[in-house]
Amino acid sequence: MLVTFTCKTHNDVTMFGDNAQSLIKMMEYTTDIPGAIVAEDVESALVNLEKNLVIAVAQQRAAQEQQQAIENDDENEQEPEISINVRAIPLIELLKAAVLAKSYVMWQ
Repeated sequence: MLVTFTCKTHNDVTMFGDNAQSLIKMMEYTTDIPGAIVAEDVESALVNLEKNLVIAVAQQRAAQEQQQAIENDDENEQEPEISINVRAIPLIELLKAAVLAKSYVMWQ
């Protein structure tokens, strides 16, 4: 499933459903699809997202360090995982544009 975020003043942002739902939860909104944030609440959603991303990144780093301590890197070469922090960048930019334009944000 793909989820597309939209607002009046920014290009649409499309991402896989599991990543989108994680980010919606971090904004502290229900993961119902479709969904929306009224213009007055977009700034608080952005603050919640950024705050929860810091926590998620710290947890992800701790888990990676623990995993590396268990495994021997020479035996198991794995591709690096793309962090939720990196995946959130387009959505953060969309939210910032919506705040400046005093626009709603929708996802479907």
